[in-house]
Amino acid sequence: MRIRVLGQHVPVSLGVLALIEGALAFLALYGAVLIRFETPLSHLSNLERELGPLWPRALVFAAVVVICLLAFGLYSARQRAQIGGVIVRVLAALAVTSGAVAAVFYLFPGLHLWRGVLALAVVLVVAGVLASRAAFERTVDQDIFKRRVRRATDRRAFTVAGFVESPGEETTVPAERLLDPAGDLCGLCERLDVNEVVVAMDDRRRGFPIRDLLECRLAGIDVTELVTFLERETGRVQVDVLNPSWMIFGQGFRRDPLRLLTSRTFDVLASVAVLLVAAPLMLLTVIAIKLEDGWRAPAIYSQERVGLHGRIFKVLKFRSMRRDAELNGAQWAERKDPRITRVGSAIRKLRVDELPQVFNVLRGQMSFVGPRPERPEFVAQLSEKIPYYVQRLSVKPGITGWAQLCYPYGSSEQDALEKLQYDLYYIKNNSLLFDLAILIQTAEVVLFGKGAR
Repeated sequence: MRIRVLGQHVPVSLGVLALIEGALAFLALYGAVLIRFETPLSHLSNLERELGPLWPRALVFAAVVVICLLAFGLYSARQRAQIGGVIVRVLAALAVTSGAVAAVFYLFPGLHLWRGVLALAVVLVVAGVLASRAAFERTVDQDIFKRRVRRATDRRAFTVAGFVESPGEETTVPAERLLDPAGDLCGLCERLDVNEVVVAMDDRRRGFPIRDLLECRLAGIDVTELVTFLERETGRVQVDVLNPSWMIFGQGFRRDPLRLLTSRTFDVLASVAVLLVAAPLMLLTVIAIKLEDGWRAPAIYSQERVGLHGRIFKVLKFRSMRRDAELNGAQWAERKDPRITRVGSAIRKLRVDELPQVFNVLRGQMSFVGPRPERPEFVAQLSEKIPYYVQRLSVKPGITGWAQLCYPYGSSEQDALEKLQYDLYYIKNNSLLFDLAILIQTAEVVLFGKGAR
């Protein structure tokens, strides 16, 4: 079972985990204060009269902990790191938490927190989060967090009860997985404790069980189209089962004036903030490129990309390849591409080469979050071969995006198809909160080099 949070369909199990870890962080601050000042719990009220109320500080601390864990991918349904990777992410997230909390308390002196208390609180949270993660791994594969449905994909959030054959449809599942409703689909669902029926018929003009599905719906059993189900469970829009009517009559795809205003405001504020923070790093990158290739070598290059509604613009990037990298024309980047310089390899892994694009954002040519802009040659080629590819041009391209979080670096037509499905999900569900969530989670991509090439 999933809930919708910040534009994403998140498994209930991960939502419960976030609440538990937020509560642990809240209590950890209280525990750290009691330990630091050697005060028994029964005298806590006396201590608060002396130090001031603790609950606002604990609330801020808990919120920062959860946000940092989110930024490091620890509430992602796609997270597949082993125990060592989880521990590294937890430690890194809580190290960032320490700095973020210190900054918050510096900006708001009324929420001042002592260094000894903060250090103890972080230690307690590390122990609590690792314990909750161990318990989560044992529990998440049990049925208590899963819906019972009739179609398989990523099964972390649900259990497939079985399949019901439709008249006239070709059977593509093993016979042992087929169920016989005996003319009573609703009764079968009640006997098997099914929460949801997923309709996956290719042809609905004949044999469509509208009466059976209506009975299920009125009995409190969810009835869901295959495209909607796959969108919710995978975080992408499956192009191979998509039809235009689903996009026309379905929810989402908001581009109203308020959304455009919030998007532009977010872009400007985020770009200015990045420029202020990253200016020293950008200067060092320019120096490093010139030290490697000579002081006359360009540090920044521009390249034609396709933007909103197919408009061509010049995207800015730090140069990471040799100056003669494309003498033979446009070509996909390859793994261990020999055209990439030594400095270029480092700045690509850290995504530093993308930083000049904040100027494209300030010019209004790009957004901070959106589908990555492609070259005109590739757009023309992919639009002919991939259905719905041109629909990704209905929003501004972005520096980072949902596809960059969910899929590694693309260097082929098949990769472009996979990333398009995530781009369509973003276009359908885009909102200010979704943009913020993507921006926060981009930290994991940058720090752990996911998808860099």
